Amino acid sequence: MSKTFRITYYNQNSVYEIYSKEVYQSDMYGFIVIEDLVFGKNTSLVVDPSEEKLKTEFANVKRFYIPSHNIIRIDEVDKEGVAKITTTDGNIKQFPSGSFPVPPSTNNTEK
Repeated sequence: MSKTFRITYYNQNSVYEIYSKEVYQSDMYGFIVIEDLVFGKNTSLVVDPSEEKLKTEFANVKRFYIPSHNIIRIDEVDKEGVAKITTTDGNIKQFPSGSFPVPPSTNNTEK
């Protein structure tokens, strides 16, 4: 039985939840590789617009890379669910990256 992973990550004020067969650390430092996306089978007449948007967005994608700090969680699941995009109201903040300014020294040697 092959593994299935549910990947939840933050992307431009939205939370994406997708399903994949392959997830691993990239050779590029700080990135996670996602391959072999899995979408639900169209077994009913009801079409989820969020999942259809994801299918269109990833239609010709073989693999893609997500910065590690954008990952919310990765779960191994028994079977895939419905992929979805949830917009946020700004409550989720990206982890700060880059260099931080050095505060001025409190040891004042000038007199």
